[in-house]
Amino acid sequence: MSFIQKRGKNTSWRQGLMRNLATELVVHERLLVTEKRAKELRKTIDKLITLAKRQDLHARRQASSILRNIDVNETETVLQKLFTDIAKRYNERSGGYTRLLKTNDRKGDNAPMVYIELV
Repeated sequence: MSFIQKRGKNTSWRQGLMRNLATELVVHERLLVTEKRAKELRKTIDKLITLAKRQDLHARRQASSILRNIDVNETETVLQKLFTDIAKRYNERSGGYTRLLKTNDRKGDNAPMVYIELV
């Protein structure tokens, strides 16, 4: 079982967590999270970038149902950044849009931490 299927949390909590992490990764293009969360986030982000590469209305609406509607800067939202900047960057690439870089364990509970970033 993967992280998203257990942890003693309900479905809406897990879906909300992935939505928030995916939105923040699109905005900042690099996050420091636990290794299990990063591995689950990788699946979500790969699906979002694949949708963005299609560049049609249905794909935009599907991505919009996953991402939060926040502004990246004064002129564009997260969805616009995904479909304009990030999708064009990976136009020739057929997968593997993220990388995990291991870092030191977290001090409080010794959880393995990684940076997940867009390649």
